[in-house]
Amino acid sequence: MDRIFTVEEARALMPVLLERAAAFVAMRGELAELAYELRSTGTSPAGGLAEAKAYEARLEEILGWFEERGIEVKGVAPLLVDFPSVLDGVRVRLCWLEGDRELVWYHRDELGFAGRRPLP
Repeated sequence: MDRIFTVEEARALMPVLLERAAAFVAMRGELAELAYELRSTGTSPAGGLAEAKAYEARLEEILGWFEERGIEVKGVAPLLVDFPSVLDGVRVRLCWLEGDRELVWYHRDELGFAGRRPLP
């Protein structure tokens, strides 16, 4: 069964979530540049295939941190995560999007991102 977060529980995770997200975004950018250079010129000052695989492994490790805690990763570019929750008896997802500094959005399960609203 999915973990159900209260708003307070989810918000308590935000400081470490922001740290993990920042690490993910930086690593994602490094991997994108490295992959582009390897595709376009065959070489990169950042390394080669081994370095690319190391970046990929680190990205997977960071994503695993979210999943181990019951936080759902919905997208990686931009990074989008949901915390399963219940508000006023309705199943919702507390929604955090890369660039947000706080957890202030939610959407009903069946509506997804398009139904995103500010938390009451």
